[in-house]
Amino acid sequence: MTTTTPRIPSALTIAGSDSCGGAGMQADLKTFTVLGVYGTSVITAITAQNTLGVHAAMQLPLELVQQQFDAVTSDIMPQAIKTGMLASVEMIELVAGMISDLQCPYVCDPVMVSKSGHSLIAPEAIATIRQRLFPLARIITPNRFEVQQLLGRSIGNVEQAAEAARELADMGPKAVVIKGIEKGTAMVDLVLHEGQLHTLRGDRYPSGKSHGSGCTFSAAITAELAKGADVPSACQSARKLIDVAIRESFSSCRGVHPVNVLAYRH
Repeated sequence: MTTTTPRIPSALTIAGSDSCGGAGMQADLKTFTVLGVYGTSVITAITAQNTLGVHAAMQLPLELVQQQFDAVTSDIMPQAIKTGMLASVEMIELVAGMISDLQCPYVCDPVMVSKSGHSLIAPEAIATIRQRLFPLARIITPNRFEVQQLLGRSIGNVEQAAEAARELADMGPKAVVIKGIEKGTAMVDLVLHEGQLHTLRGDRYPSGKSHGSGCTFSAAITAELAKGADVPSACQSARKLIDVAIRESFSSCRGVHPVNVLAYRH
């Protein structure tokens, strides 16, 4: 009797490289692997960084980004895609064109600022994210600081986040999750899906333990969507993973501790 090996879903990350491994493409691939999803990548930028900060960053040539995408998708077609660091209008336009015809869930993580405060996007590119990427997205995953840049106002509580989520949903994504809203001793993520608001409650940890938390959270959503989960379930699973990853963050460094997805068991 012959046996058939179960098919492993795959997910594609289109993002920048974090040389210390805590965020960006490295965080995405680790998260995919922990959740049982085969990860592929298209690198958009290279950064020289560690847990103390970003020392340098360089966007890769658009032609090379296109070639990476063509090479990967002509061989391994993803069941879900996420984007992270897209630093320029030209890069966003290129990526929007690349993914627009793919028939799989797309997670847009609008990465704008590193944990150390280094800007990772040209100011004029923010409007392009709203116009070109949000209408393609199954879900967008900004944190409250990214919402501030997207909408031009601060988000300080759950009620303001709910209003912001509805405004962002009007820009085209099918779902919105706003990450990292402080509520007393808890950290809350607000999910807007099919007009319904869902609140995900997690533990609140010191900010010094959260390098790569946003990338990892959105990558976990991507992996779950690749496995066939719906948006609310994917977000709930991602919340469970990120709580463990932050609590067990990697401490052998001098700066903000990278989250540790290897500690997660599911």
